[in-house]
Amino acid sequence: MRSEERTIDRGEEESAAEVRTARREAFGVALATSAYGISFGALAVASGFDVWQTCVLSLLMFTGGSQFAFVGVIGAGGLAAAPAAIASALLLGVRNVAYGMRMSPVIGRGVLRRAAAAPFTIDESTAVSLAQTSPRARTAGFWITGLGIYAGWNLTTLLGALLGDVLGDPKTYGLDAAAAAAFLALLWPRLRRRQAIAVGIAAAAVATALTPVLIPGLPVLVAALVAIVVGWFNWLGPKAVSAEGES
Repeated sequence: MRSEERTIDRGEEESAAEVRTARREAFGVALATSAYGISFGALAVASGFDVWQTCVLSLLMFTGGSQFAFVGVIGAGGLAAAPAAIASALLLGVRNVAYGMRMSPVIGRGVLRRAAAAPFTIDESTAVSLAQTSPRARTAGFWITGLGIYAGWNLTTLLGALLGDVLGDPKTYGLDAAAAAAFLALLWPRLRRRQAIAVGIAAAAVATALTPVLIPGLPVLVAALVAIVVGWFNWLGPKAVSAEGES
């Protein structure tokens, strides 16, 4: 009996330690990610959005990269580019659907629970959660990261929007490059195989060539189509080995 109790106590201690680790990682990621909100707030105001419009985007959209894409396309093409801006934002937001499927076991069953978790199923909350080993730690990592970033992102968005006029031209501080830098940071670790490198180069070349002739936003959509086609047909990727070839 005593050995069983010791085993249970040891298991509870390890689980509690993992939860504490998940909390520390979640708070660290939330703090670092929230800083991007200042860039978004300043860029949105510089692109012609009001402070309240900027804040509503962060409150309701809350997708990070999609927000940068939406504001960037609107800022470059005005209201005429709104359809392309919406399409670009939606295209970037599709990845959250995959995150939702992957996080389903962590979130648990129930319509209300999954509906509540949907807005917070983002890159960072998924990454922190899946980095943990125990169910309790994964759940804690998901919710603390998601809620922490949501609160921090919206606060820094407001701060960036209010300081937008004071800061002046965001290009002076390099804030206009924040979105591109964030996307590059996400893309770079994936450029390890020949196909990924080829897709990246082809998509960049297509977007660059079409930018002078198409309205803002459309070059990005066409480049994404190129990436989808290459990935679908597995061009330049490793060929699947048939069962006969293996035998």
